[in-house]
Amino acid sequence: MQILDVCKKDSGKVFQRKVAAGSDGVLLTIVHSALGSSPLNSRNIRFLHTAFDSSGDRLVAGDYLGNVHVFDFHANRFSLVQRTGSPCSALAFNLHRRNEFLVATADYSLKCFDCDSKELVAMMKGHESIIHAISVHSSGRFAITTSTDTAQLWDLDSFQRKRKLNVKENVGIVKVFFLPMSSTIVTCFKDDSIFAWDSETLECRYQLHSPNPGEKAVSFKAFATTRDGRLLVGGGRSRFLHIWSLENQTLLRVVELPRKVTCVHFMEFLPDSFDSGSNQILAVLSQDGILQFINIVTFSQLFQIGRLDDRISSAAISPNGRYTAVVTENGHINVYSSQALSQELNKPPAPLVKVLKSNRTCESSTSTQELSTKSLKSGSTGSRTRGHPSGHGVMSDYADGLGTDRLVAILRGYGEYPAKYRIFIWRIILRLPENHTAYAALLEKGTHPAYEMLHEKYPIKSQKLLRVLQRVLSALAHWSPIFGETSYLPLLAFPFVKLFQNNQLVCFEIVATILTSWCRHWFEYFPNPPINLLSLVENVLGYHDKELLQHFVKHGVTSQIYAWPLLETFFSEVLTCEEWLKLSDNIFSNHPSFVVMVTVSYCIVGRAALLRCSEFDDFKYFFHHRNAMSVNQVITEAYHLEDSTPDEIHPCNVLETFVPLTKGQYPIFNKFPKFIVDFQVQERERIRREEEEFLKQKTAALELRVAAERRHQEDTGWYRQQKLLQEAEEARRDLIAKEEQKLADQRARVAAMNREMKMKELHLLDATRRKFISFTQQQKQAELARLDDEIRRRVAQRDDETRAAIEEIEIKNMELQLQKRQMEIERERTIKERDTERFKELQTRTAQLQKLSQVDHLNDDADYKLEMENIRRLDEIEEEKNHAIISRLEEENKELETGIRLLMKEAETRKAESAKSKYELLAADYSGKIGSPSKHLQASNANRNGNEDTGNEDGDTFISLRRHRSSFDEKEKQMMANVRRLREKLAHENRNKKPVPPYQLE
Repeated sequence: MQILDVCKKDSGKVFQRKVAAGSDGVLLTIVHSALGSSPLNSRNIRFLHTAFDSSGDRLVAGDYLGNVHVFDFHANRFSLVQRTGSPCSALAFNLHRRNEFLVATADYSLKCFDCDSKELVAMMKGHESIIHAISVHSSGRFAITTSTDTAQLWDLDSFQRKRKLNVKENVGIVKVFFLPMSSTIVTCFKDDSIFAWDSETLECRYQLHSPNPGEKAVSFKAFATTRDGRLLVGGGRSRFLHIWSLENQTLLRVVELPRKVTCVHFMEFLPDSFDSGSNQILAVLSQDGILQFINIVTFSQLFQIGRLDDRISSAAISPNGRYTAVVTENGHINVYSSQALSQELNKPPAPLVKVLKSNRTCESSTSTQELSTKSLKSGSTGSRTRGHPSGHGVMSDYADGLGTDRLVAILRGYGEYPAKYRIFIWRIILRLPENHTAYAALLEKGTHPAYEMLHEKYPIKSQKLLRVLQRVLSALAHWSPIFGETSYLPLLAFPFVKLFQNNQLVCFEIVATILTSWCRHWFEYFPNPPINLLSLVENVLGYHDKELLQHFVKHGVTSQIYAWPLLETFFSEVLTCEEWLKLSDNIFSNHPSFVVMVTVSYCIVGRAALLRCSEFDDFKYFFHHRNAMSVNQVITEAYHLEDSTPDEIHPCNVLETFVPLTKGQYPIFNKFPKFIVDFQVQERERIRREEEEFLKQKTAALELRVAAERRHQEDTGWYRQQKLLQEAEEARRDLIAKEEQKLADQRARVAAMNREMKMKELHLLDATRRKFISFTQQQKQAELARLDDEIRRRVAQRDDETRAAIEEIEIKNMELQLQKRQMEIERERTIKERDTERFKELQTRTAQLQKLSQVDHLNDDADYKLEMENIRRLDEIEEEKNHAIISRLEEENKELETGIRLLMKEAETRKAESAKSKYELLAADYSGKIGSPSKHLQASNANRNGNEDTGNEDGDTFISLRRHRSSFDEKEKQMMANVRRLREKLAHENRNKKPVPPYQLE
């Protein structure tokens, strides 16, 4: 066991000495220590997860600091790829680009790195919780990441999310993964429901049911599938493993683990080289940290790894089954050798036949005879010992107990070898020497000229398969020149190349063994078909089925038509893969002459269809395509022909027995007409030289032609360029003209737009003007209303003043009456003085009353004229406003308001002055009456004789006051009527004005 510390190392060697597994199977222990200031302060950086690539030779590991290392066991190198800075939660290394891998970190992101360039390729985000699992499709182009709340499907070509699976809060996701070799996605939820979905349409294909063997739920946590995708194993928080068959979606069985197992954390099948994908060994990691390897067929525990003091937390198994990497609780990575752990696994099964050995012969036991009756007739005592060359003492028994006779007994009993161990058995039967050095020397010679253009004649879709076929054929051609001239060799070798494309040495040696033992006499009549071998086929067919042979002769069908197509393709053209493998098992286990019997048997088994054929193309079609016949019937008939053919015509007397390849160096193969092959080689060399000369001349001619064409192209290009320049100039002129036209159109449109904008502006101005006029009219109407209110107020004030004046006059009248009474009393003393004073007083009062009435009349006229003047001025101002500019409307309005205010103040002043003048007149009259008693006396003396008329004059005075009052009321009513007429006139003028046109503003 070796220990690798990657502390402060970016790269280095993985193994420091020769690789050898320890007693516990550990090849390597990987640690990452962090050195402190002292040895006591040093600590380990724990690794968390590991993953192998598709080849199984490279391992990627991530620790909790975010360091990602790649270990290449084949190249014996390791390197630090990236420092992500976040703990690693999952890894995947089996993408379609072999140098890229996926890393899920604790920041909920998925990153793709290139292990060669050590750069970040892409970062994918979308999860809201930690990604705990990554599953990659078998093609490597899609990946599924799983967290507790969602699963997301990613396209690894574009690194974009294709699908997203959301679940309810109470139903979480346990695991989502791809099935191998299919496009099916399996999902498992926390309620133990398992569904299979189509990755393209996301339609549910089926559901897997899991009946619980106990009362407690299983609570699945881990799943594992075989490489062929036929079986699915699930385990969880119980000791039961559920095994489903995915072909019919049924539960096959439930396996109960030991009672110490209470929970399963991880499961994965251990790949085997001989199981063809139907894995049987399952690795199970339980809660105790022990990784157990269990055979699910025999239900037995094979071995286990891990210790209770250093438990395993996670594990990964390489796809080739060579390595098992586990991460322990202390953060170390232990790499185990699966071969060292399972030394007994790759051995073939225990022999079913027990044989008693003697010095020369071997006799099978009774069980062998019973098994052989399944494919051979019981009691056939006259059967020849013309089977496998072991009957002639060529093969010897192996130390493990498997001899050729035992293998032949198994073949006779079951009709074929086990698919799991077929390749192993072929290597034993054919005794392949595995000459690595010799084969490498043949490969170093490169591709043979005869097969350089193999892809043109045989366009194989798989480039890898084409390369392997080309290498094997080139090695055969370098080994013997006849194989470079054989046209049918690719047809014969292709099925073996397809079967052994991953082991080219075994493929080469099997084909070489077939050519040296079964095809030894095929090249004696080269380049013609092997006439000697075809004559043997014709003799055997004529002996056993003359009618069929005569039918062939009748229709001109020779052995080159019914036998040679089967032999040159080694029956791969007329059989399926499974049928061909079964037939190859019987051919390799018998004498080389058995292939002749198989050819005749194929014709005899298909005789019913062949006897009905009459057209030559029908015969050719029959022997070049698959037909509805059983390969078991063909093999049985071949054994029958081998036993019943007489010695005179039996091929085994002509064909040599099996001779294996020699160890170290391959034998010389010269069983062919050398002069013909040499002639063909020389012809090919001459043709090659001629082709080279022709190619040189052709190259020179092509160069001259290319130069001429180049000059012609240059001239043509120059003329084309000139033409293009002229066309470009014309195009630019047209473009300029079009641009000028566009510019003129744009100018016209701009002018139209300007006109339209101006019209809109005028419309807006007109609307604004009309709106302002309407607003002004409203203001005028409001002003008129205010004036009406003021007039009504002034009228009411005037009425009050009139009433007050009338009341004052009445008071004065009462005073006069009182004075009259006093004067009457005085008149009793002096009648003459009283009469004179009364007469004068009456005259004076009459004059005063007349003056007062005149003053009132003048005041009323002045008020009316003032109102009319104001109305006239308002009309003039309004008329001037209608014809003035809009900008001076406000100033004129202000001036009008100022004028109105002045007029109102002037009116008020005039009224106040008139009232004051009235009071002054009354006061003057009153003071003059008191200050002139002589006049009063004269008046009284002059009118002494008119005492009788005094009473009548007093009555006239009161009548005059009433008349003036009634006239004042009439004037007031007349003035109010004039105001109403003025209002009606204004309203009529407003109605007769032209209405505003209804402009529509945009």
